[in-house]
Amino acid sequence: MKNIFLIICIGISVSGFAQKKLSKLLKQQNTESIPYISVEALQNESKNIILLDSREEKEFKTSHLKNAIYVGYDFFNLDSVQSKLKNKNSKIVVYCSLGVRSEDVAEKLKKAGYSNVYNLYGGIFEWKNNDLEVLNLNEKPTDSIHIYSKAWSKWLKKGVKVYE
Repeated sequence: MKNIFLIICIGISVSGFAQKKLSKLLKQQNTESIPYISVEALQNESKNIILLDSREEKEFKTSHLKNAIYVGYDFFNLDSVQSKLKNKNSKIVVYCSLGVRSEDVAEKLKKAGYSNVYNLYGGIFEWKNNDLEVLNLNEKPTDSIHIYSKAWSKWLKKGVKVYE
């Protein structure tokens, strides 16, 4: 019984530590000019939200969130996005692997006059780490997640890591 309790305590401690480390990484990488939305909050209010995937095409093709619109990062085109998103008051959530690239894209949207833009805290990795569904290119559930780089792969705790 003591061993089970110890294992549970270690598990809680490690998961809390991982979150603190992610928080530290995001504080180092981001300016926090765009408010975060948590995985839980997004899951609870997913109606009437526009999801934008700011990863690269190969990442999006491996898996993405349901109803996400691919906008990319390296070749992000604001004019193309504006032609699709006419209402600048729509609630928009931008995500990437962890929430770094998505902040950059969200900042561009904010500068273009979009007033209700959020950055998904922990990105698709945190979504999958919470056992939530991601879809492949055929819109079928998958466990595969493109991990962007080997260095970033440590943040994905659940799912199948895809390297290309």
